[in-house]
Amino acid sequence: MKVAAYAAPSATEDLAPLDIERRAVGDNDVLVDIEYCGVCHSDIHTARNDWGGTQYPIVPGHEIIGRVLEVGKGVSEFKEGQLVGVGCMVDSCRHCHSCEEDLEQYCEEGLVATYNSEDKISGGITQGGYSDKIVVDKDFVLSVSEKLDTKAVAPLLCAGITTYSPLRQWNVKEGDKVGVIGLGGLGHMGVKLAKAMGAHVVMITTSPDKGKDAKRLGADEVLISKDKDAMKQQANSFDFLLNTVPVAHDVNPYVALLKRDATMVIVGAIAPLPEIHGGGLIMQRKRIAGSLIGGIKETQEMLDFCAEHNIVSDVEMIDMENINDAYERVIKSDVKYRFVIDMKSLTQ
Repeated sequence: MKVAAYAAPSATEDLAPLDIERRAVGDNDVLVDIEYCGVCHSDIHTARNDWGGTQYPIVPGHEIIGRVLEVGKGVSEFKEGQLVGVGCMVDSCRHCHSCEEDLEQYCEEGLVATYNSEDKISGGITQGGYSDKIVVDKDFVLSVSEKLDTKAVAPLLCAGITTYSPLRQWNVKEGDKVGVIGLGGLGHMGVKLAKAMGAHVVMITTSPDKGKDAKRLGADEVLISKDKDAMKQQANSFDFLLNTVPVAHDVNPYVALLKRDATMVIVGAIAPLPEIHGGGLIMQRKRIAGSLIGGIKETQEMLDFCAEHNIVSDVEMIDMENINDAYERVIKSDVKYRFVIDMKSLTQ
């Protein structure tokens, strides 16, 4: 079927309208009428080929909320009209150790991303959620609660699970002292989720101006990382650090904040980090780790957790025609805290 979309024609051109082909609904497929799609910085990196390997034209978008239009004859989990989500991946090998352990994001043959991956079913490359409709295997479709503000649920499919997964993996629990480094699209979700888990949440930021907003989001304290005295006072006191800074930066001052045997998890910086001082890790058996998104099972758990605790992203709505301006604003961190596209604007 032919559907309306917005695509990047090349690394240097603005996104523009483009009709694309979606496969016919197979036995195990779900056809989703897309209502909202979040804008992730990964969309921009891919559209502009910052990471290399982008195949053009490319339709970004992996924070998808919509309603089921049709299901294949092998699908019993979803029904027409149901509110559903599609996140960062739409397939995996299904048989490697990671897939068998519900960790499809670490598929040893490579996950099939929602866009710019080899499409194992239709051929060509996958195309994402800046589009009218999408066809997805039922195993990669998520149930979304009607309780929440639907448009603000969209970024949970990336920003939400990116921060939820490490909080769960490292067993953040009630009473833990958790630092969230960086207040942006990821950081604001980290604050909300850690607080809902019962943690004492400290927003760690370079900007004093962000302190008030951090507390509005649920932070118990604000620690200004440029304040050496304040950083020294909180040394060796954190049970867990969630580092959402999206660029290369010096992590050594943050390592000093960790308790013995505690961990800082990197979720933002997909880049080489400057020299890490081994002594800061060795002397108190501290750890630096990394985390991607979660698997489908954990993503569903995250959506259910957010429904239970009334957690959504702080969003600014845009029409599809404003996507190129939105990209420039994301690069300048000029959004609180995620853009979401009203997909009705695509076909108006």
